[in-house]
Order: sequence, then C-alpha cells, then structure tokens
Amino acid sequence: MIFARPTQEQALALAAVFQACELVADLAHNGQTDNAKLEMAMGALLNQNPESLDQLYGPVDNLTTGINSMADFMGRQSSNPHHPEVMRYVISILYLARKLSGNKAMLAKIAAGIEGASRQAQHFSVTHDNVFCNIASLYQSTVSTMRLRIQVSGSGLYLQQPAIAERIRCLLFVAIRSAFLWQQMGGTRIHLMLYRKNLVRLLPKL
Repeated sequence: MIFARPTQEQALALAAVFQACELVADLAHNGQTDNAKLEMAMGALLNQNPESLDQLYGPVDNLTTGINSMADFMGRQSSNPHHPEVMRYVISILYLARKLSGNKAMLAKIAAGIEGASRQAQHFSVTHDNVFCNIASLYQSTVSTMRLRIQVSGSGLYLQQPAIAERIRCLLFVAIRSAFLWQQMGGTRIHLMLYRKNLVRLLPKL
C-alpha cells in the first residue's frame, strides 16, 4: 500500500497535539503555564466548526512550543527534562483519538458537552473556572472511562489541586481534538514511522 506524503496542515495539527501535551507537563510540574497558549488552546477546543487551521490556532507563531517539541521528537536532541513523558502523552493521545473515532455514542456526548461549554464561554470567557470545570467533568465521564487512561506525571503538590487538575484534563481534550484533525487530514502512524524527516521539513522555521 502506498501512503501519500504528509502535508503542512497535517504537520501543524500534529504540532498542536505536542503543544497541548507540553502545557500539560508545565502544569503538572510547575503549577502554571503560558496563559496566552492556554487561552488559544481552549478557544480551539470550543470552536467546533472551523473553516481552516488559522481559525483554530491563529498565526503559526502560536504553535511555537509544539513545533519545537515535535522537531525534538523527530530527531533533534531535546534539553527538556520532561520530553519523554510528553512523548508518552502524545502517543497515548493519538491512540485514544483513533479508538474514539469508532465510538459514535461517546463522540456525540463529547460534542454536546463541548457545545454547552462553548455557550457558557460566551457569557464568561474561554478560561473561566466554570468552563474548565465543566469540560474537565466531561473528560472524566467520557475519555477517562476508556481502557487506556493517561497517567500524568508531576508534582503531587500541583496535581492534587482541583483547579490544576481541571486544566490538565481540558488540555488533554485539546490534544485529542488536534489528534482528530491530524487523522481527518490523513495523518497515520505510518507517517510517524516513515516520514519523520518530511514532517520536520514541513514545519515552519520560527
């Protein structure tokens, strides 16, 4: 079977997966992360009918963290001590997204929950505590019930704080959403295995 070479849109969707996972690691180890990137990520999650990647993520500069993390994975040495766990998150997210795509009932529940959170965000903001809380609860009642559960590593001091735990669950949802886009655009495990160098070349030079 011949697989088409990856496209830049596929590479950027995959970079968005990496970025969300990097933000998860930030929160788990440091108790905080880049607020602008967090707001962008939540906005992308709540936008269910984008016409383009630009509508989801804005300028490519918004994905700098994910682009650098992905480039590290594809062959460049990383100085980030949390890179191995970020890679574990990414691989798990891609697997979960693939499994979720066949669970129509769960997808419908997730879509309805995200739509409700989007309406709520219109009254408050995409980073309001109530929005985080509702999406985190949705994650627990859907994705967390699947056989594979993502175990987040970090400091117990932060992971035991409800507000941080909620943000982490939301970011895992963001990563899954981006993984869906990667797959819808034709991204596959074969691309990760055989076309790593091509994916790196497609990433913008920032």
